Amino acid sequence: MRALTTLVLTLAFAFGATTAFGPAARADTGQDLAEQAGRALIGQPAPRLKITTLDGRTVDLGKLYGKKAVYLKFWATWCAPCREQMPHLEATYRAAGSDLEVLAVDTGFADSADKVRAYRQKLNLTVPMAVDDGRLAKALNLRVTPQHVVIGRDGRILYVGHLADARLDAALKTARAETGAPDPRHPQAQAAKVYRTGDLAPALAPRTLDGPAFAMRDPAGARPTALVFFSPWCETYLAKTQPETGAACREVRETMEAHARGGGVRVLGVAMGLWATRDELAGYRKTTATQVPLTLDETGDLFRAFGVSGVPAVILLDARGRIVKRVDGASGLQAALAVVAPRKPSPA
Repeated sequence: MRALTTLVLTLAFAFGATTAFGPAARADTGQDLAEQAGRALIGQPAPRLKITTLDGRTVDLGKLYGKKAVYLKFWATWCAPCREQMPHLEATYRAAGSDLEVLAVDTGFADSADKVRAYRQKLNLTVPMAVDDGRLAKALNLRVTPQHVVIGRDGRILYVGHLADARLDAALKTARAETGAPDPRHPQAQAAKVYRTGDLAPALAPRTLDGPAFAMRDPAGARPTALVFFSPWCETYLAKTQPETGAACREVRETMEAHARGGGVRVLGVAMGLWATRDELAGYRKTTATQVPLTLDETGDLFRAFGVSGVPAVILLDARGRIVKRVDGASGLQAALAVVAPRKPSPA
């Protein structure tokens, strides 16, 4: 495992990375992030939620608690460690009896159901798969891929981790042996309110990397605002696994930096919290030399609030804070900015 992780990291550097962003980071870092995400979850009643698999089967988690253990693995098609661990997941599913439910949950980030189906077919996988709509990620504090969540037969969260190792196997064994009635307080996983074109953006002011808050609506009501959703590892790690996406991230960053220098639009970079920390975001800023204010959406709440499940994406607000345009990718961004912020950007 260490050898493969080192190889992935080497490839990331070869494609322009100067630090270990995202899934190319060390495996022990992934385990640390997963364990941090699980600290508030361990021992708590697992969420109630109905999940529809790619094959059309409905998995009602609430009805499983008290009857069988549940193993949820968050993953993504672009994630190298996820691919490395797939044999373990497949073997666990095939060996599972009536006391264990196994489900591979694609994060839905920079992914689609079609990509997941193609991936499953290519690797000849039989484990049930589903694509998250954001509710499970929020309820289970998704921070890395893969992220393993093991729920005991008593319906309580027993383990959260990143590695397919002895700790995960021990947790699965313990979960299947758990007894007891499920806690009646199992929370219902709720979908977040999504703000769309025509809506007034929420009056939020997230803290930037340097500390000051950035109000999404211009307090002076004078300039439009651009919220740029990205990942610190989009231009590096995804340059290998999804080169078109990596190129689009770079183009959007350069375009928005130019417009921010021109002064015609307020710009806030919103970094996805998946596989990212404040230190890594600071490293991204240093590597790219960007002057645009950046904030880390550690919980993913901002991405969910605007319905963003891929990068790059730009949400444009008018001077009053109303959403007037959304641009996914780099295509069409210049034209949208010309309407919302007609002032020409300064020369690079």
